[in-house]
Amino acid sequence: MLKSPLFRSFLLLFITVAIGVLGFYWVEPTYSLFDALYMTVITLSTVGYSEVGELTTRGRTFAIVFIIMGIVVFAISIRLIGEYLLSEWNENKWKQKKNRNKMDKLQEHTIVCGFGRNGRQAVDRLKRHDYPYVVIEQDKQLIAAHENEIFFYEGDVLSDESLKAVHIDRAKYLIFALTDDADNLFAVLSARQLNPNLVIVSRVSEEVNQSKLALAGADHVIMPHKIGGDYMAALLTVPNLIHFLGKLDWWGDETSPNVEEIRLRDLPQRYHNKNLSEMPFFKTAACNVIGYRDEKGKQVINPDASLSLSIQGTLIVLGTTDALKKLNSIFKRD
Repeated sequence: MLKSPLFRSFLLLFITVAIGVLGFYWVEPTYSLFDALYMTVITLSTVGYSEVGELTTRGRTFAIVFIIMGIVVFAISIRLIGEYLLSEWNENKWKQKKNRNKMDKLQEHTIVCGFGRNGRQAVDRLKRHDYPYVVIEQDKQLIAAHENEIFFYEGDVLSDESLKAVHIDRAKYLIFALTDDADNLFAVLSARQLNPNLVIVSRVSEEVNQSKLALAGADHVIMPHKIGGDYMAALLTVPNLIHFLGKLDWWGDETSPNVEEIRLRDLPQRYHNKNLSEMPFFKTAACNVIGYRDEKGKQVINPDASLSLSIQGTLIVLGTTDALKKLNSIFKRD
């Protein structure tokens, strides 16, 4: 606060008035404090009202000095206030322009609605994977606290205008992390109408509302409390498995294990409609295919090397971080 130009301007003005009041009160013994305040105000404002009483030589001398000091203080205050307003205007204008440019470049991005605990975790993972994203949030204090590291759009997530502003028509994924199931339901309905091809993930608090959100158009409905409870129970029943899965971390060191999915339609054309044995997993990248999901949703665990791969299918690959990076390099998915 002490560094604020506005605060310093008003502090300087207050000190000047105080000097004027004490000065006139001291040099003119017949003046009361109110008379001294009146003389200070008309001297600073230069309105030209009559004096309270005849000034002595000491009083006139002080008035001359005080007038000069008042002019200097006024000039400094105007400069400080002008610089403050100009800097604020430039900063806001720069931020708005920067956000507009980033917004215009969004393509196949993820829209995160709500920046609570679940929304923050989602954004953290998106950032680490370098996925383009934007967060819709209306809490100004929350935005101000995180705007340097998070890309926000200030707006109401339940408003179609907000969804249109973040280019929902060009978005690929949408995450609703609102705490109220009714809000999530309403938002899913609106989003599905605006973009029928969107993959929507929604949070739900009550289990009875899962089917409703699915009917509204959510592709995936997540119940955080249930997942947390299942995880805690699994730590007791299958602890080694949970610890192994917990080590699947793309952001660890080069030897950290991780699982990644590879959509076959995203690969170069020379890898389309091949058998699993013709894919460069084992020799070149040292990765293992642990699962396959075809275009009809059928899943195959530990598929055979002779399996014919559909272009609409997805492979689940296990390997170290270094091996998966090599694999992405081979498939030109960097």
